[in-house]
Amino acid sequence: MPDHIHWLLELGQIKDLCALIMSVKSYSARALNKTGLISGPLWQPGFYDHAVRHAEDLMAISRYIVGNPLRAGLVSEIGQYPHWDAVWITG
Repeated sequence: MPDHIHWLLELGQIKDLCALIMSVKSYSARALNKTGLISGPLWQPGFYDHAVRHAEDLMAISRYIVGNPLRAGLVSEIGQYPHWDAVWITG
């Protein structure tokens, strides 16, 4: 998506969610600033999270995420979006 990102991930034991998001935002902003493609902040402060509490919810949540480009009109078929694939869609 051009203005936001959805991730469906399982946290490991190395980092908590806040530390992970902070690391990704920091690294990506510095890397893009170095290229000259952007200057200044890349990300808005904070983030929104939603805990998946039941395994049976994974398919519905992943389908929602994968369907975003289609609903936004970025593609006419889900397969056209380069990041559409997810193990939860077919599982």
